Amino acid sequence: MTQPLDLSDFERAVFFTGAGISAESGVPTYRGRAGIWAEYDPEKVASQAAFERDPETVLAFHEQRRALVAACAPNAAHRHIAAWQADHSGVSVITQNTDGLHETAGSSDVVELHGSLWRTRCARHGVLKDRSDGPYQRRDCPECGARLRPDITWFGDMVDTTAFEEAGRRVEAADLFVAVGTSGVVWPAAGFIELAARSGARMIEINPEPSEASVAFSTQLRQPAAEALPTLFPLPAD
Repeated sequence: MTQPLDLSDFERAVFFTGAGISAESGVPTYRGRAGIWAEYDPEKVASQAAFERDPETVLAFHEQRRALVAACAPNAAHRHIAAWQADHSGVSVITQNTDGLHETAGSSDVVELHGSLWRTRCARHGVLKDRSDGPYQRRDCPECGARLRPDITWFGDMVDTTAFEEAGRRVEAADLFVAVGTSGVVWPAAGFIELAARSGARMIEINPEPSEASVAFSTQLRQPAAEALPTLFPLPAD
């Protein structure tokens, strides 16, 4: 059993989260036999070409996804990371998830690599928040009337360079890197694991199952995140 660690002993810590942390809250994953992509063709519901061809089908898919996520609450892992972030200015959260559960749990300044279900965007006028549970509050840009699309990185999209560059800076500066619930196979996000290792961070993986990236981690905890995180990083006593 790994001994508990004091997060205050690290100057800059990064929690790098993937689908597994939210699956513990009941959020359906995209990949795997029970994942969303086993039922839907992503090229038909999650690509710019599909949106241009049939925007109503694409928006309906994302509205269904929003309703599913809205029915889920942050779990102990989300809440524990948020509590540590509130207590320690050197804690960063970088997530591959689009569900917004880190923010709901109270985390601030989360780097969302792949966007958010709770935002839309106009190609000309940028991003709008949209926190309604399910249906989008508006489907047209209030500035120009253009059709708004979900602010999510779809298949075939370029990555959000601003988010990836910010994430890279935080990972490179980290002396602790904790990967939580990620398989480490989705690129280019998976490259942050290699970057953290090269930069000399202490490497910890929390995932019930081993992943292709597990070899990069000196500490591997095969437990659910909601169980492992509060035990590994106990909060300071009041």
